[in-house]
Amino acid sequence: MISTRWLEKRKPHWTKLEELIERSTRGGLKSLTRYDLQELGLLYRQAAADLATIREDPSSLHFSRYLNQLLARAHNTIYSGRRASHWGLLWFFWDTYPSVFRGHLKHCLLAVSIFVVSATVGAALTYQDPDFKVKILGPQMVETIERHQMWTHSIVGIKPLASSAIMTNNLSVGFMTFALGITAGLGTIYMLVFNGLLLGVIGTACRLSGMSLELWSFVAPHGVLELPAIFIAGGAGLRMAQGLLFPGFLARRESLAQAGREAVKLVLGSVPMLVVAGVIEAFVSPTGLAVSLKFSMAAALFALLLAYLFWLPAAKDPARAGSAA
Repeated sequence: MISTRWLEKRKPHWTKLEELIERSTRGGLKSLTRYDLQELGLLYRQAAADLATIREDPSSLHFSRYLNQLLARAHNTIYSGRRASHWGLLWFFWDTYPSVFRGHLKHCLLAVSIFVVSATVGAALTYQDPDFKVKILGPQMVETIERHQMWTHSIVGIKPLASSAIMTNNLSVGFMTFALGITAGLGTIYMLVFNGLLLGVIGTACRLSGMSLELWSFVAPHGVLELPAIFIAGGAGLRMAQGLLFPGFLARRESLAQAGREAVKLVLGSVPMLVVAGVIEAFVSPTGLAVSLKFSMAAALFALLLAYLFWLPAAKDPARAGSAA
């Protein structure tokens, strides 16, 4: 158990580190002297060591949370002064992003849960009351499904234009799901619920009309990228809502700013996924390609996505891990 005397000795160093961060936040790193910058680096490393010690004591959980947040702020302050490289974006996606995603996995899993529950509710309501699908999908789309026709054949003839439109729509949905986190998460939850409900209703309507294979062979090739991207955007929105509603030791404004920075990093990784999904949805999903090939392509893409997100080793830097917590 950590002694009170040890804590009292360390607290002035944490306070000093917090003061230097506040000064740099107000005036930038240029407002700090050379001595201040050296002290900032030293205090940062000392605080990281203190956090490692405190984590060994379960009774000091509140100090652990405080230091975790302090180190995250210090990390952002120190590394914001690095010169950007033209390789920076590629390095972000290759090295940084998988760790960012894993650090926010709980937020993304919560988004998945909301979506899945909504899809299940949509499916159950459609099974119980087949007329429910008309209220959600509209009579024209329901009539198309009941005629055993897919509503996507028109895409084939205008692939480039359709691809651009699909990408734009996907990106709009993703960014909207993320940005609505500023509504304390209510808007993000609405977007996840609506899209989950819609998929559940469409899936059940197609099943009742004997069109499940046609639907899922269309959805699978692009859906294995598009749906995870939406879940990630939802996780980013929920992270922003967490920063707004639960600031912890930080001022609410600072907590929201920190959560916003982390959420932007998280949602940035969904952009390439949505772009690729848009291309596949226009050029592959609606075509007459063999169903087995479509499902094989979906399985291969999903395996690659999982390997990318979970295969790379987690970051060693305690502040980097903390910034994503």
